Amino acid sequence: MTEDAGSYCPAPKVGNSDQITLTHGEGGRAMRHFLRRTILPVVGNEILAEMGDAAILPPLDGQPVFTTDSFIVSPLFFPGGDIGSLAIYGTANDLAVAGAKPLWISLALILEEGFSLSLLERILDRVAQAAHRAGVQIVTGDTKVAPRGTVDGLFITTSGVGVRSYLMPGPRSLSPGDELLVSGPLGRHGIAVLAARERLNFDPPLRSDCEPLFDAIEALRQAGIEVKAIRDATRGGVAAVLHEWAEACGKTMVVEGDKIPITEDVRGACELLGLDALHMACEGTMVVAVPSGSSDEALCALRRVPVSVGAVRMGLVSEQRLSPVVVRRVVGQLVPLDEPAGSPLPRIC
Repeated sequence: MTEDAGSYCPAPKVGNSDQITLTHGEGGRAMRHFLRRTILPVVGNEILAEMGDAAILPPLDGQPVFTTDSFIVSPLFFPGGDIGSLAIYGTANDLAVAGAKPLWISLALILEEGFSLSLLERILDRVAQAAHRAGVQIVTGDTKVAPRGTVDGLFITTSGVGVRSYLMPGPRSLSPGDELLVSGPLGRHGIAVLAARERLNFDPPLRSDCEPLFDAIEALRQAGIEVKAIRDATRGGVAAVLHEWAEACGKTMVVEGDKIPITEDVRGACELLGLDALHMACEGTMVVAVPSGSSDEALCALRRVPVSVGAVRMGLVSEQRLSPVVVRRVVGQLVPLDEPAGSPLPRIC
């Protein structure tokens, strides 16, 4: 959101007053007017108000953690979320599952010429609400406008900085007997976006689990739970997380089929569409690995927090088998769970 130095001047009128034009991204008076009138009043703070080429941040008391991500979800609004809150929560959650308290986020907007200014203002409101809820400040950013037809409305790129407070050895440390927890029902984000995109008109609408995860992870830390690994189950869902962990530690992840948490609406939608909730993206659900015998205490801590009130023990780590991830069905048979080659639904985050 950097602007040229100099005194503020009223912006010239450019085209339709409710549309983004190329002039809004070209660094002149129209851009300064746009930033000061549209963006700063919604997401501004003392750091962002300096409008420099870089944010000057306070010193960190601890190990810094850094992440970056991009968001191209379609549609921009869906039940339970939108591209703005998704960008903030997605970035904050990537910091949180690394054991860090999210602090600062950059926000870069790539807008299509002709994009509705009033729609952008709605999205910025959601960004501000999500940042407040996640406890982060938007401290720097950028705005570019691409010619009509080269961008599908709006793309957002974020980076996040946090300070590490929870040390975890990571998935390479997993060993037989370690227990696998999941913080809530699976597949809600992927199914909600699919239903909204294809106008499937489920009644009631399927809702995304787009939520910040830091409070759930902090509950584990404050309860003194030893955690070996945490990962948010975004693209590829829980199946992708478990395959990554199996590859990292050289063991097999065993999922108890009757323990997989799936809401009835998501289960019905998956059966109707031929999808597997284990492969569907989540945006406020994480997989947690804890040492053998500590799952009850960990679940008790997680269930005290609204975002993880539905946490369950889903499986365990086993000695290496022929398949890196298996699901134990009701009859006791172990069935391999394939790793997703790609997302069953593109452009979900």
